[in-house]
Amino acid sequence: MKLPSLPIGRMWRRQRIARRGSTGSLTRRIIGIAAIWILLLLGVGGFALDRILTSAITRNFDDQLDYVLDSLIASSEIGPDGEVLLNRPPADQRFLEPYSGLYFQISGEGFELFRSRSLWDRALEVGPAHTDFEVHLFDSTDFASEELRVIERDVRLPGSAVRWRFQVASTREPINEQIRVLRRTLIRSFAILGIGLVILAGLQALYGLWPLRRVRKAIASIRSGIKSRIEERFPQEIQPLIDELNALLAHNERQAEEARRHAGNLAHALKTPLTVVTNAATAHAPDLADTVCREVTTMRRQVDHHLARARAIGRRSSAQARSDVWPSLEAVERAVSRLYENVTVDLAGDKHASVRVERQDLDEMLGNLIENAAKYGGGRVFVTVRATPECVEIEIEDDGKGIPEAERLTIFDRGARLDSGKPGTGLGLAIARDVAEIYAGSIELEESEDLGGLLARLKLPLSG
Repeated sequence: MKLPSLPIGRMWRRQRIARRGSTGSLTRRIIGIAAIWILLLLGVGGFALDRILTSAITRNFDDQLDYVLDSLIASSEIGPDGEVLLNRPPADQRFLEPYSGLYFQISGEGFELFRSRSLWDRALEVGPAHTDFEVHLFDSTDFASEELRVIERDVRLPGSAVRWRFQVASTREPINEQIRVLRRTLIRSFAILGIGLVILAGLQALYGLWPLRRVRKAIASIRSGIKSRIEERFPQEIQPLIDELNALLAHNERQAEEARRHAGNLAHALKTPLTVVTNAATAHAPDLADTVCREVTTMRRQVDHHLARARAIGRRSSAQARSDVWPSLEAVERAVSRLYENVTVDLAGDKHASVRVERQDLDEMLGNLIENAAKYGGGRVFVTVRATPECVEIEIEDDGKGIPEAERLTIFDRGARLDSGKPGTGLGLAIARDVAEIYAGSIELEESEDLGGLLARLKLPLSG
């Protein structure tokens, strides 16, 4: 059944959107988050500052009205007919100009309104809500063409039982104009401040992320073969990443070297069987079939062996790797005892020691070392297990001829033989050392003080 296909253009757009949604730009993210946070803070701060300054302007305006009201009350007295009179004219000439924007009015029950000339033919509303002698401030819309700010207070003047209400009103235009100027200034100032902060955040993001661009260039140099490591120093937040990257490069180089070494081991191991088969075929040997079968079996064993080594390299980073040493030793001892019936293998030491090694690889290392000791020794093999704070040491001693100190390093080379008269490929010690090093262990060759032969000291990391 043929599946429906999408147009190439649509697929490309979907892939681009998917990449954008999953990755994006760190610079844009940082600048975007900073811009949102800056706008939020400036908005809240600007609103709070606007409220504070608006209240301050209004309060200052109210204080002026209160001063005028106190002056008006202070200059008031009761006339012969009980009406209110002013013993001196108001100081502000706006009270005398019609519709000037500043007004006063005095009212009392049973008396006509005493108004400033500026009110002309209008009057302030006297509301019933005022029932005490405290000062009241409020905004009024008594005049359709003029918004007022009114202050009023009830007073009992000496010589009068009437409750007089004194009112002073002023147009709100001066306040509103000051508030408009204030808000215009705040908006402009905060806009400039916000743009400056966003630009600063952008520059900070570009400068802060600049080391990552240097990392990219350094990695490009490594990929192109110009460099093998990142040698530059970076800020302390990025330097651990560089150290890990250099460690990864070194790890990959070691893996490549291990792969080359194992390939060389395998090539060396296959060289001799191939030579034998070639010679037998060239000479038309009568036992050619048996020779081919025998050598193919040897080659298959070598191939399986080196494939196992490759798997060991893949397993070495496993944090779950853990093996008990004693059961592995017992299994190897049983196998060696069946192969070499005249050899005695004695085990001693810590029966509870465990190492951070896969069981297959531990069996392989112990098998190679103990089998070599049994093959080239005089009939006795002694194995001791010892746990130290740093590692687990396994000593394999034999009573053979041993190895001269000058040859203890070369014996690990591919194809090196302890005794060419005995069967083998010369890979046992080399492979055991390789596997030990895969797990950050080691193998050292010494002389056995007790048995007089060779002592192989295998060190492996402790299990966590």
